[in-house]
Amino acid sequence: MSFILLSIDETIATIVLNRPKVNAINETVVEELSECFQKLAIDPNVKAVILTGEGSFFSFGLDVPEFLSYSKDCFTRFLAKFTELLSYIFLYPKPVVAAINGHAIAGGCMLALTCDYRIMVSEKAKISLNEITFGSTVFASATSMLRFWVGGRNAELILYRGEMYLGDDAKMLGLVDEVISKENLYEAARKVAQDFANKDSNAFQSIKMLLRKPVAEEINKREINSILEFVEIWYSEGTQEILEKIKIY
Repeated sequence: MSFILLSIDETIATIVLNRPKVNAINETVVEELSECFQKLAIDPNVKAVILTGEGSFFSFGLDVPEFLSYSKDCFTRFLAKFTELLSYIFLYPKPVVAAINGHAIAGGCMLALTCDYRIMVSEKAKISLNEITFGSTVFASATSMLRFWVGGRNAELILYRGEMYLGDDAKMLGLVDEVISKENLYEAARKVAQDFANKDSNAFQSIKMLLRKPVAEEINKREINSILEFVEIWYSEGTQEILEKIKIY
């Protein structure tokens, strides 16, 4: 794989986003993440998964400069793949722990929201669904997952303000579950993953479906229309002017 590192230690798999410099998400990243998660889903020896990033970013989000060259049809096709991945991880049959090693912005935050537990470093890293600040909207999946974790009012505040939150503020809002020093991040994530792995897998999967299936069903009703609306706003003149100023490398 080009941008994904995978390792398995006993019953815990670790997926690392490794696309220098900011782990921006493009089609290859989405395809490789999908392939990796699907492979682990059928591996009977893997009981839990840790998702993290290399360097000082968990993920910057979508690779804006790359997608500026896409036609509307091609971009719509990509967004369908990306949101399908979000829904897939949200309903993943095994526990997934996000070890947020650095900034988790926009699409990167969405990836973190799919997980069962989020641990964020206490240093300068920030997490945000800041799409409104660059003239963009979000997806039905992102709003539904956000409400699932933080409640309706906090979801409104996070999306309307578009602020970038340090770990402690993110924890108060419900965006993350735990804040810890960078040197202890992986150890803490592995402990949570192992605690999940020690639970009965069938019972865990059943409870997860009971909690999340209604959310996923609601997402499915609205996702296609939300993607089409996203695309129209993304390609609007004002938003394109802002996006063209975004540099990620």
